[in-house]
Amino acid sequence: MLVDVRDLSKDYVMEAQTVHALRGVTLAIDAAEFVAVMGPSGSGKSTFMNLLGCLDSPTTGQYLLDGRDVSRLAANELARIRNQRIGFVFQGFNLLARTSALENVELPLMYSGLPAAERHARARRTLEAVGLSNRADHQPSQLSGGQQQRVAIARALVNSPALILADEPTGNLDTRTSVEIMALLQDLNRQGITVVLVTHELDISGYASRVIQFRDGRLRSDDRSGRPRDAKTELLTMPAPEDEAPVPAGSAA
Repeated sequence: MLVDVRDLSKDYVMEAQTVHALRGVTLAIDAAEFVAVMGPSGSGKSTFMNLLGCLDSPTTGQYLLDGRDVSRLAANELARIRNQRIGFVFQGFNLLARTSALENVELPLMYSGLPAAERHARARRTLEAVGLSNRADHQPSQLSGGQQQRVAIARALVNSPALILADEPTGNLDTRTSVEIMALLQDLNRQGITVVLVTHELDISGYASRVIQFRDGRLRSDDRSGRPRDAKTELLTMPAPEDEAPVPAGSAA
């Protein structure tokens, strides 16, 4: 079991009001599962992901990551776990604009103490793994939205995490590119990486083998699929892609 949360709650005090963002959530996620997290705005799914990513600490309850209770760790310990055990992929890519794809991927390694040559080599291998070995020297403005998201996925992978947290990773992408990103995430999952993905798109959740739904801070449903959609198979029936163009300056997609 990789993720084990027990009676997890999170409260926020806003002015004179207490907001119960998460209310007593208990669930477990095994290693190498692919889980989609869904729910309307204010349902608690983003709070849940922040807690899984060690970006915040629960008000009450426990969170065990690979058997270690991380619920009450100090900020520096949480930062170390984020860097070593968890990879993050965001809707807006979050790449440094004036930095090459290779340098963006290398960022999580800057605090690892690795020699520069080893950092470069590992980043290049990871870019190759996501199909972007020929774009290593390109800046984000020279890449399409799908290519930028692949760089972001490579950055999430470079430290060999056990868990990838993807927050609306297809939200800024067209249909075919979204399926390509899901094919990549499914490939990584088949290699043994646990993937937890937040999405508001029902069709995207269909690529996961398990879908959990939040509402009003509570876990409302937890469904497993024996036959999730296969993104690679679907790509075979889709029109051939046009030449990928860079994202226009000032655009999120």
